[in-house]
Amino acid sequence: MIGPSSGVADIVAHLQTLRSEENLAGMARYGIVTDKAMGISNPEMQKIARLVGRDHARALDLWRTGIREARMLAIYTAEPASLTLAEVRAWADDFASWEIVDAAADILTETAFWQDLIEEFTKDEREFVRRAAFAMIAGAVVHNKQEPDATFISYLPLIERHAEDPRNFVRKAVNWALRNIGKRSRTCHAPALALAETLAASTDKTARWIGKDAVKELNGERVLKRLKG
Repeated sequence: MIGPSSGVADIVAHLQTLRSEENLAGMARYGIVTDKAMGISNPEMQKIARLVGRDHARALDLWRTGIREARMLAIYTAEPASLTLAEVRAWADDFASWEIVDAAADILTETAFWQDLIEEFTKDEREFVRRAAFAMIAGAVVHNKQEPDATFISYLPLIERHAEDPRNFVRKAVNWALRNIGKRSRTCHAPALALAETLAASTDKTARWIGKDAVKELNGERVLKRLKG
C-alpha cells in the first residue's frame, strides 16, 4: 500500500497495476498524449495524491519520469510556494499535452510569480507553453478571488494580440480566457464583451471564431442573470 513515505519507484509500480488499455483508447480520442500513459483516470489520480500527500522534492522526481500519470501526481503533490522559476521552466520544456498544461496552470496560478509567468509564456512561440499562459488567466479568474478585476481586464489587450494564433490549443485557451474574464463580474463583463464583439467582426478566421463564441456565451441568459444577481 502506498502512503506518504512511498518513493517514486513504489508509486510508479502502483500506477502500473492500475493500467487500463480501454481508458488509454478513450484518452487518445480526446487528444491526450498517451505514448507514456497508463490510462488512469484523473479522479483515481486525485485519490492517489491524497494517499501519498504533498512532497515537493518527490513531485519533481515524479515529473522527471516522463510518465503521464506520474506528472499528474507531481502537479497534485508539489508545493506551489516551493516552486521556483527554474523548476517551472523545466516543466514548461516538457509541455506536450493540453491536459498536463491545464492541470499545471492551476498550480502555477498559486505561485507568487504567476503574473510574470503569464507574460513570459505568452511571448514563447511553443504551442503548449503559450496555451499555459492563457489557461493560467482562465484559471486565475476563477481561483484567485482576492485579485482585483482590474488585473484581469488588463489581460484583454494580450488576448487581442494573440487572437490570430491559429494553432488549435492556443486559440481554444485564448477563447477560454476571454470568456472567463467576461463571466467574472459586471465590471469585467462589459470590456470583455466589447473585445469579443471586435474579434467577431475581424477579417481573421481565428479571431472571428474566438469572438463569436465568446459573444454567444457572454450574451447568454444564464451569464447575464448571474451577473445581474
